[in-house]
Amino acid sequence: MTVYNSLLDAMGRARRPWQAKNIYGEMLSNGFQPSWGTYASLIRAYGRARYSEDALKIYKEMKEKGLELSVVLYNTLLAMCADVGLTDEAVNIFEEMKSSASETCQPDSWTYSSLITIFSCSGKVSEAEFTLNEMIEAGFEPNIFVLTSLVQCYGKAGQTDDVVRTFDRLSDLGLSADERFTGCLLNVLTQTAKEDLHKLTICLERANPKLGYMVKLLVDDEVEEEEGAFKKHAAELLDCATTDVRKAYCSCLIDICVNLNQLERSCELLDVGLTLNIYTDIMSRTATQWSLHLKSLSLGAALTALHIWVNDLNKALESGEKFPSLLGINTGHGKHKYSEKGLAGVFESHLKELNAPFHEAPDKAGWFLTTKVAATSWLESRCAQEVVAA
Repeated sequence: MTVYNSLLDAMGRARRPWQAKNIYGEMLSNGFQPSWGTYASLIRAYGRARYSEDALKIYKEMKEKGLELSVVLYNTLLAMCADVGLTDEAVNIFEEMKSSASETCQPDSWTYSSLITIFSCSGKVSEAEFTLNEMIEAGFEPNIFVLTSLVQCYGKAGQTDDVVRTFDRLSDLGLSADERFTGCLLNVLTQTAKEDLHKLTICLERANPKLGYMVKLLVDDEVEEEEGAFKKHAAELLDCATTDVRKAYCSCLIDICVNLNQLERSCELLDVGLTLNIYTDIMSRTATQWSLHLKSLSLGAALTALHIWVNDLNKALESGEKFPSLLGINTGHGKHKYSEKGLAGVFESHLKELNAPFHEAPDKAGWFLTTKVAATSWLESRCAQEVVAA
């Protein structure tokens, strides 16, 4: 049992849940009965790897056997639920945790933080606020993670004044905005109505002056700037940002540009992103197909990349380059990180607006394809319309 439990613990630490699962199966087949340590190792292994079905199965088995979980194991399960969006399961685990007779199983600050994150991700404002109040009554002050989740929650609900109030709470608690909090605040700006942007811009300037100035250039028409200054500031800002947030910062800034119909600036930002290798392998060319790969991009960045790609196709056509037999746009499929509809759904509508001859491939999910002949005809038609308009 000691050997098996040590192996299970090692597989969990190494983030190899599938091997933990195989070892557990072998252990059972050899006649060993799982101990508390076995279950604890499995919950840690499955929870860290977000194997939610397996983790919850082990949790249920422990409860049926009357085995008490530690607060660490409870928090591991709640963190997993937060990451995969299991709201109902998280609430049940939290209630069972509170009803435990053992004082060592009572919720701590991380417990409340995970539950607030779960409610925030699903936009449940009243539930998040109720949990925050319960947390404070239990003697725990909200930390930077809790306030970040609340900013996300209020942003989704369009409650801009509450976002500002949450930001002001940082200084009251003696906290400073970290990169994750700042990135969350920037993301809220991508969802905020134009008339409320100035409120959040002030917060952003206080949290990160360089980033705040960049946004101010976008939202404030009265701010004067030298030619090329915007791109220069963007390159300096993103070059100094850590790897964890560079892409998020760049994508959010592009999304704000697209929301404000500032296409030239969104193109400048995407160019900076490509130069700094924040975005890679967006466009590819082979002898048989030219492709645009968008599935890892935000909606604004994807629309900007499409605009640049179409311009590149125009230039190729004008210079006499031969198109391959197929041209394709890969949006990926399923739910998208940045869009509830998924990029494929958004792009299908957008391509129709452009009268572009790309159609979703029946045998390749998330791909929109067209032929060389259809693409050439469409591009020539666009050029002719621009000449007439001029």
